[in-house]
Amino acid sequence: MAKEKSDTKNLNSNLKRLSEITEWFDNQEEIDVEEGLNKVKEAVGLIKASKERLKAVENEFEEIKKEMDIED
Repeated sequence: MAKEKSDTKNLNSNLKRLSEITEWFDNQEEIDVEEGLNKVKEAVGLIKASKERLKAVENEFEEIKKEMDIED
């Protein structure tokens, strides 16, 4: 159970960080290419991790749905 809470916290923090990165790009009048590249790389890593967690959550929901169908 602690792992699930940690994963949820990570998902929430990933989404918050992605929002911060988006805001950073939105607020730049002139983007430093190197810094922008680093932000894009970070965002890609966050997106990959978030997609993996969302897929795991989807699988958990499917398992719960199957259990409920069996019980009926």
